[in-house]
Amino acid sequence: MKAFDPEIVSGSILRSVWKLAWPVVLLNLVNGLHGFVDHILIGHFVVSENNAGNAAIGISWQVFLVIVVFIASLFHGMNVLIAQYAGQRDRKNMSKALYEAFLCATFFLLFVIAPLGYFLAPQLLNFVYCEPEVRQYALSYLRILFTCCAPLFLMFMFTGAFQASGDPKTPLKLGILTTFLNIVFSTVLITGMGPFPRLGVVGAALGTVLAPVFSDIIAIRLILQRKTILHPPERFSIVPDFSVVRVVVRIGFPTGIQAVLLNLGGVFLLRFIGTLENNSAVQAAYTICYAQLFSLVSWPSFGLRSAAGTVMGQNIGAGDPQRGKQAVRVAARIGFLWALVGAAIFWFFPLPLLKLFNAAESNVYTYGTTLLAYLAFSGLFFAPNLALTGGIQGAGETKLPMYIAFISQILISLGLCEVLWLCDALTTEGIWVAILVSHVSRFLLTYAVFRTEKWVHTKVQFFDSESAPV
Repeated sequence: MKAFDPEIVSGSILRSVWKLAWPVVLLNLVNGLHGFVDHILIGHFVVSENNAGNAAIGISWQVFLVIVVFIASLFHGMNVLIAQYAGQRDRKNMSKALYEAFLCATFFLLFVIAPLGYFLAPQLLNFVYCEPEVRQYALSYLRILFTCCAPLFLMFMFTGAFQASGDPKTPLKLGILTTFLNIVFSTVLITGMGPFPRLGVVGAALGTVLAPVFSDIIAIRLILQRKTILHPPERFSIVPDFSVVRVVVRIGFPTGIQAVLLNLGGVFLLRFIGTLENNSAVQAAYTICYAQLFSLVSWPSFGLRSAAGTVMGQNIGAGDPQRGKQAVRVAARIGFLWALVGAAIFWFFPLPLLKLFNAAESNVYTYGTTLLAYLAFSGLFFAPNLALTGGIQGAGETKLPMYIAFISQILISLGLCEVLWLCDALTTEGIWVAILVSHVSRFLLTYAVFRTEKWVHTKVQFFDSESAPV
């Protein structure tokens, strides 16, 4: 039986944050590596005008996330409960929250998302004005993601649960295994290595959905053998306990709406890009620079958000919310310093970065260089914002970040694009400006909320049949 970590709720605040943050940041960088490899391989082995293969993967992921990310909101509600019960050293209710989220997520992924996604995929690609040269790759990739996404999202669920319980090293090991297998599968299937046929974009999709299966099996086995902080539930049932599910949904629903709004903003940006001249080249630049290269900033930032949420939740559970708030400030400062390094790389080395994706001698290079310059500044606001958001959500307050996402991503960013489009003045650089403005406004609004105190005292609890409210 793995013990709780007392250093998350006591001792040095920097040590508490760093102990949670470094494995999660490294895990997210490792997880993001397979996307880099997929895009690099596609850029070199699926040769087409304006990097149509890379554009197809980027568009497919953006559309896919809008539909499926709402299910992942269950995981955030689960993580908040696990973190706060971990602070109370309540292993029973932690494990119960994980099991109920597992039941609900599995049902929706297999019986709702998979069939609906398969049949709606063509209409979703039409919505973003997907050009024929891009659509030929995107449709098969998107359908594979929808129909076979359960292992991928269950891996996200186990990763978040282990981290929220105060055990960031187990998901790091599982993440390294998943990424290694993903790179192997993608390399073999994309390029047609050995006896395997060259599947190109389809090979990238298959690698993405097959690799997590092995890590899921290992995670389930570790829990059943009681080798993690989380244990199996006291009673297995195929019928969810709705007293738990209601709380998970209440906490997670606003986070799901927030995630949908953010990803929906990305879809509408692709739609605006689709109205521009030479749109497939702009879509490829957006995919390579924003979805991949910017992940050098975004993936560590998401890791800091997770660490901030965990340390905030556990300190609230331990009865010391102000310590948790101080830890979130430390995480935000770490995020800013990391983003500063990313900004220097984007600003001074755009050519070697774009060469990795075979995009240095086309229109994609022109658009990509400009976008990287804007992203260099965006990251300075993006990274600390995620740490602050993680702290607020870790307390169980998920509505305010949802409102902030709506204001910054929909009203401000898309509103700016819409005004420019109506004035017949929308350009590629106008879209890049909208991205920067959304990141700046989101940070300012989140910081204003973080400085208040009410969100720290959000009540999170559920009832079970054998105990009083916790």
